[in-house]
Amino acid sequence: MSSSYTEASYTNLRLEIIGHTAVVTMANPPANTWTGDALRDLARLVQALNADNNIYSLVLTGEGEKFFSAGADLKLFADGDKVMAREMARRFGEAFETLSAFRGVSIAAINGYAMGGGLECALACDLRIAEEQAQMALPEAAVGLLPCAGGTQNLPWLVGEGWAKRMILCGERVNAETALRIGLVEELVKKGEGRQRALALAEQVARQSPSSVSACKKLIQGARANPLATLLPVERELFLDLFDTKDQKEGVNAFLQKRPPVWSNE
Repeated sequence: MSSSYTEASYTNLRLEIIGHTAVVTMANPPANTWTGDALRDLARLVQALNADNNIYSLVLTGEGEKFFSAGADLKLFADGDKVMAREMARRFGEAFETLSAFRGVSIAAINGYAMGGGLECALACDLRIAEEQAQMALPEAAVGLLPCAGGTQNLPWLVGEGWAKRMILCGERVNAETALRIGLVEELVKKGEGRQRALALAEQVARQSPSSVSACKKLIQGARANPLATLLPVERELFLDLFDTKDQKEGVNAFLQKRPPVWSNE
């Protein structure tokens, strides 16, 4: 593994490598808010992880017991500076779109309040695990703003238009139990168990072929924006492309030989 990114410093982000999983902790107390520099560094870090074939999964969580992330610091927008607003919107978009396009599987371990840009970060992940005390909201309209980091697009995809309108237009906050019921999160765990459960899911990912996971993720996410008939031929082509990889041969032969596969991500 290249040490270039593991030894680098990232603004308000802490990186830990556990096996094939990168654990990124948002660490900007007291509420783990996002700054422009932290957003830039998140995009830079995800790009570095994409280049490391030994990394299959990414787990994001918040420092402490109260906040996953409260999103942007509203003090940045208090004076109505449109130049600042444009720059922050750009950085939020670049960071979370880069996160959404991560080559492997990204898992948000929501260990507390996920508000505004904090929830949008979780929405940019592939999977979400909420601890029982978590609270989630997109409250931007209450302060004359709107979710500009994918919230208006990603939330309806997960929970449907009705609940997306309740949360965005009515400012409704949901607890972890409601989030599970409406499909905002995939799993609910006890307080303090989110990170460990996310790591367990990442272990499941590590048993899959990395090249297969990457191809499948592209197809699944492509279904959001493309008609069914558009991606069905692409699905078949990506299936054939896997026959150019070492992992395809390893996976099939390991199954036939009744042994665990050893993935090379090549």
